[in-house]
Amino acid sequence: MRLIRLLQRWPLRITALSTTLLLALPAGLLLLVPRRSATGLDRLLPDAALLQSFAVQPGQSVPPLWRQRLGAAEADRLWASQRRLWWQFWGPHGDAGAYLVLAAPPGLPLPPLSLRVDDLIVVAPSPLARQLLQEQLKLRRRLPRGLEQRCSQTLRQQEAVHWNGIALAQMLGPLAPLAQSLQQGCLELRSEGAALLWQGEADATAGALASAPPPLPFTAAAPLSSRTLLELRGQRLELLLRGLTSSALLREALAQRYGLGEVQLRQLQDLPFTLELQPIANGPFRAGLLLQLELPPQRRPWELMLRELSRGLQAQGLSSTQPLPALTSWSREDGTVVGGWRWLSARRLLLFLGPVPTAVATEQPLAVMEWQLLLRPTALAASQLLPDGLPLVVQRASQLQLQGRSRGDRSGERQSALVGRLQLR
Repeated sequence: MRLIRLLQRWPLRITALSTTLLLALPAGLLLLVPRRSATGLDRLLPDAALLQSFAVQPGQSVPPLWRQRLGAAEADRLWASQRRLWWQFWGPHGDAGAYLVLAAPPGLPLPPLSLRVDDLIVVAPSPLARQLLQEQLKLRRRLPRGLEQRCSQTLRQQEAVHWNGIALAQMLGPLAPLAQSLQQGCLELRSEGAALLWQGEADATAGALASAPPPLPFTAAAPLSSRTLLELRGQRLELLLRGLTSSALLREALAQRYGLGEVQLRQLQDLPFTLELQPIANGPFRAGLLLQLELPPQRRPWELMLRELSRGLQAQGLSSTQPLPALTSWSREDGTVVGGWRWLSARRLLLFLGPVPTAVATEQPLAVMEWQLLLRPTALAASQLLPDGLPLVVQRASQLQLQGRSRGDRSGERQSALVGRLQLR
């Protein structure tokens, strides 16, 4: 009874206390959890084929993109007020040029060809590019999730880069199908002397909800020798076959012309491999392609597969010779050797395109980690074998190393943890 009388005497005080708590708790949480900066990136990310963040360094000169988009005087003035990060991105039409993105200082009038996107100002490379972006921003889009959400947060905090399948196709050109498992990705970037290091993740599909894969530790590899332009090692040949067989027309050609149907491709996909590209000084080829395979103990199925392949090559008008018992080479009518194979041991088979290779490394295991790519970009560019769409910082590097480890089953979502190093000189 006393409790009831007490509650009857204090109804207003209890109501006031409840109201205060309801108002104070959310306000306190807002003070404890800082408001995110650059929230406009969440809206830009779906329309960005490639988006990169850059840290503002003390004493750094005004970046060329700022002067191109803002003019010299305005670029100098706004650059002086930048304190932390700025961004650039390319839309679906890569030839339109890069958009400049910067934090919007209070009261800043919009520069020409620019848009305000939440707390950011986006300066377009042309009136048409501004119009296209404005129309895209009017569409209702889902918020970033999964990899996109994690990358958006990273881009707001440090130097990083995000890409999607459009950017990958523009950068790699005809080689893009070989990177199907890296259709969307995000890398954190940092400098270390004359090298650029990265760590991040990639996904075979956009919009996946999976959590981030465990980080992959970096294992430094020895530099490639002058006789090797590119080397790719992997525990499963499926890494290459997945992209090559994504085309129904190519699968049909492999089956009908060379006897490599679904059964044979399934046998091949689990083999450890090393793929090398070696320069050729003279002759009709700029480089030779070498593929080493580690075979199971039973050799008979692979000999049958080579026999079927031989029939297909003969039907294409090629003729074979065996200068060595374990070596078979194939030539055109003019005598030019265009490829062949060689048994390096009972369980190691070398397939090659181009002339018969003179230097083949056989002492190393084909794959220690899941996969690793090494290449010499400047040497590839000198041989006119480097895709033109790659960023200049990659084209001018002396060596690139990229390692990956996937997570996911063969039929579902496929994620990869990535780590790498770019030696700039």
